[in-house]
Amino acid sequence: MAHPLLGNPRMNVSIYQAAAAMNANARWQDMISENLASSSVPGARSRDVSFSSVQAGSQFVIPSATTGIDFTPGEMKPTGNPYDFALEGKGFFEVQLPNGDHAYTRDGEFRLNSLGQLMTKQGYSLVGDGVAMQVDPSKGGTINISASGEISQNGEIKGKLKLVEFSNPKLLTSIGSGLFRADNPNLTPALNPTTQVRQGYVEASNISPTTQMASLITAMRAFETNQKVIQMQDDRMGRTITELGTPT
Repeated sequence: MAHPLLGNPRMNVSIYQAAAAMNANARWQDMISENLASSSVPGARSRDVSFSSVQAGSQFVIPSATTGIDFTPGEMKPTGNPYDFALEGKGFFEVQLPNGDHAYTRDGEFRLNSLGQLMTKQGYSLVGDGVAMQVDPSKGGTINISASGEISQNGEIKGKLKLVEFSNPKLLTSIGSGLFRADNPNLTPALNPTTQVRQGYVEASNISPTTQMASLITAMRAFETNQKVIQMQDDRMGRTITELGTPT
């Protein structure tokens, strides 16, 4: 006859449930760490986690976690820097990566390199009209950008920023440093973007370090609770095996 503890399916399932919950909480902690690291990046977006249950058999459920991106706008902050641009609306700046691929960002802290190209902090060129945005550094003067994204130098139009809006930005893939890729085939650019540019401003991230730290404490406590459940069940099974191996 099977021992009542070893043959108890509820005890075994409770171990799986606790282990799945620990895995979900570990993912939550990783996500919080990423959020905290990105909280000072202009235009960065918070990654969120949602918990659900997956049916396992007719009587038990296993917890799971899925992550998403919160595209709530951040606060507009004035800087006075003519190469700082903030976006009002749902759009993104398009930048070119070193391998030639394009990525999208809300981080509007740009720099002007020696060739007169507008670059991100990572050295990626800002795209406009299908090519890198470029002014003439030898002419000097004032660089201005209109609300629609037209860049002018000393009153001469030099090009227009490519501002991109997506039908469902939650399908974008985060690649870190406030950058996203449009890898999902269901992503389609909006035909008539309404996003506007504000020169001399940057958009802060929508990540609250205080909220993230509070969530981290909650996630760690939940992880420790499920860890104790597994330890308790492991101790019970250890005692049962010892009892079974001891002759009466």
